[in-house]
Amino acid sequence: MFGKLLLLFILVPVAELYLFLTLGEELGVKNTIAIIIITAILGAALTKSQGRRAMRKFQQATAEGRMPAKEALEGLMILLAGAVLITPGFLTDTVGFLLLVPPVRTAVAGFLGKRLKGKIQIITPGMPPQDPQEERPKSKLDDGNVIDV
Repeated sequence: MFGKLLLLFILVPVAELYLFLTLGEELGVKNTIAIIIITAILGAALTKSQGRRAMRKFQQATAEGRMPAKEALEGLMILLAGAVLITPGFLTDTVGFLLLVPPVRTAVAGFLGKRLKGKIQIITPGMPPQDPQEERPKSKLDDGNVIDV
């Protein structure tokens, strides 16, 4: 995992630099800088509106008593989109704008859901374990005493 992240942190800036130099030569410095500023402003506005919508969906799911897993994952992807959109670069802007498109975000969420399935376990103190042979960790708040009020 560390190797993949290291590779990502090396390759993305190199690719961005290449794109800056290539497109900057074609478009000119002023146009390149204008595009970077415009995409950052547009990306921030889109992220804000999509983030609000995602928050409403999250709150609606919790109000209905559902586990808001899908809504939380979409919210995280919108947050990631906002972060890469304010990062100067053509490659990161492309990824950010793609994550703000709901069908693309749904496809990515489906892929991540399949990839993470079984790797994430939700544990609620006091609830019986799903697997009877598995022992539920004790909550620090649960000392076994019941106080009836």
